[in-house]
Amino acid sequence: NHTTVVEFVLLGLANSRQLEITFFLFLFIAYVLILLGNISVISITLANNFLQTPMYYFLRNFALLEITFTSTFLPSTLYSLLTERKTISLPGCFLQMLFFYCLGTCTLFHMAVMSLDRYVAICHPLHYSAIMNSRFCLQLILTCWALSFFLMFPPTIMTVQLPFCGPNVMNHFYCDASLLLQLSCTDTGFIEELMFIILIIILPGTLTVTAVSYGCIIVTVLHIPSSAGRRKAFSTCSAHLIVVTVFYSTCIYRYIRPAQRGGQDSDKVLSLFFSVLTQTLNPYIYSLRNRQVKQAL
Repeated sequence: NHTTVVEFVLLGLANSRQLEITFFLFLFIAYVLILLGNISVISITLANNFLQTPMYYFLRNFALLEITFTSTFLPSTLYSLLTERKTISLPGCFLQMLFFYCLGTCTLFHMAVMSLDRYVAICHPLHYSAIMNSRFCLQLILTCWALSFFLMFPPTIMTVQLPFCGPNVMNHFYCDASLLLQLSCTDTGFIEELMFIILIIILPGTLTVTAVSYGCIIVTVLHIPSSAGRRKAFSTCSAHLIVVTVFYSTCIYRYIRPAQRGGQDSDKVLSLFFSVLTQTLNPYIYSLRNRQVKQAL
């Protein structure tokens, strides 16, 4: 006889009360910084007429995306750390997983789009306004959102329909698809293969667009006659590349490394890097250190 699972237990980030309090303080500060940084970006770029350009349009949408992405799991994680309540309902788990993966995928697409925007601005400045017009920018943003849900919705729905009738414990701080599939009491081979194929398309695909764009930007910057101009451009590009490198390297190692059973503590550390650390740094690296944004402040 099997008992139908109605909720899952998330073991969280720590197994001692002292560590839980430490993680709570760290994540609470990170979440506040994420909210303040991204709300500031949205407010500043909306309030200033000279920031109504494609670059800041993309940054504003990126800031909104970061707020929604981190809000899918950080409030519940903070609540769990504070109250020691580690359970999440079956519908709540599926909703969290759906929005986490859809919004995370949308983040990757947005990073690729922003790198393309910088490529056109730096490498083809004379054609920038003609190419990156308001209609095309809107189409790019809508495509990012539509593609994200189109790619991630089917495997999530398939996972929802799986029977869960055995163990219900996940060694993670949010509902992770790979761990959820392990808990199903039926064969999940097809869904696992589908998810792997989708990740192979998304991660290397968007990384290629981003890497090629920044590669072309660096080549163009090297031809700038002014050394001060080169230093300024390299300073901006290097900061962006650090965030991109951390985000992609942890994502790829977490989801596309050689097959092994999930639920290791190292998986939680990697997840913290790409889901919290980079999201905390992004508004300050992409926007708030920008000279025009500083002037608007």
